[in-house]
Amino acid sequence: MTQLNLQDWFGSIDIYLFDQLLKERIAPPMKVLDAGCGNGRNLSYFFRTGFEVCAVDESPEAITQTKQLAAELAPGLPADNFRVEPVEALSFADADFDLVISSAVLHFARNEEHWLSMVREMWRVLRPGGLFFARLASTVGIEDQIEPIDGRRYRLPDGSVRFLVDERMLSATSELLGGQWLEPFKTVVVHNLRSMSNWVLRKN
Repeated sequence: MTQLNLQDWFGSIDIYLFDQLLKERIAPPMKVLDAGCGNGRNLSYFFRTGFEVCAVDESPEAITQTKQLAAELAPGLPADNFRVEPVEALSFADADFDLVISSAVLHFARNEEHWLSMVREMWRVLRPGGLFFARLASTVGIEDQIEPIDGRRYRLPDGSVRFLVDERMLSATSELLGGQWLEPFKTVVVHNLRSMSNWVLRKN
């Protein structure tokens, strides 16, 4: 019997999502949505351990890659679990998921209205008591290094243009949603490149 290594089990999972696993807030048979899944880098562990996994992305190529990963690691999952669609227009039913993952997606919002529409839609499909996990670019710690473009869109030190949030905005939105913070507001500043913050809520 071949023994799996950590890379096999967890792939390239976000370290702060991994932290939620370690804290036992996430366990099978929870139903999981990766909203903006890319190539499925956060899903290897979920596929391997009995979660019901769904994923969306606007990129057909990304969904093809995620379907291929699912076929290899969790061949029983229906193909319809993986859909080409924008986060702000999900085709899943209300209160359908125990966990919604938004990893490096919300900072691609075009403006504040678009950002809020994505957040509201992910919140809509989350069950009461469910967990919302987001990692997104912010202004924290790099306020003097970013160039305003339009509204909350800025040019970062790494040259990319992103929609950036701050603690005040996330706190106000959490209150609007009626969400309970499960983690203190945490930010990692990548020197002279970007700033990434965590937003982890329980749906009351």
